[in-house]
Amino acid sequence: MNEQGVAIAEIDRLHERLIKEAEVVGYHLNPDVEFTKGLIKSLIINERRYGYWACPCRLASGKKQDDLDIICPCDYRDLDLNEYGVCYCALYVSDAVRKGEQKAGSIPERRPPPAERKRETQKKGRRLTGLSLPVWRCKICGYLCAREQPPEVCPICKAKKDRFERFM
Repeated sequence: MNEQGVAIAEIDRLHERLIKEAEVVGYHLNPDVEFTKGLIKSLIINERRYGYWACPCRLASGKKQDDLDIICPCDYRDLDLNEYGVCYCALYVSDAVRKGEQKAGSIPERRPPPAERKRETQKKGRRLTGLSLPVWRCKICGYLCAREQPPEVCPICKAKKDRFERFM
């Protein structure tokens, strides 16, 4: 046990699980194992504290409904990976960063301030039609996802990003 009461074996098990889960869908954990395990320890602490994996680099409210966008993997991960090669807390990295072809830098915060998030939540509750994100379709297997950019790798058939088309 370390000073926060998290067993090293627990961190190691979650680290191995997250590596497998990330790579199945085309992502990678940060190759700096010590740094990554520190983030994983924080996820475990946040799960005990709040009951969910609040991003270790953001201030959680303790109300799951208010923090849905920052439960790991957060809503901003894909945008950050596409634009910067790493997510905000740098738990997830692109293939280029993992291989050392791209250097990880600082990431600006995409999460809107609380008042703006509240307005967005209220607007979404009233909206009956229309999507706020484009829908992408894998041309190989037909997998659909709504997000700013297609995934790097299809989670179903493992086709690369260039095999996705915008779906109407």
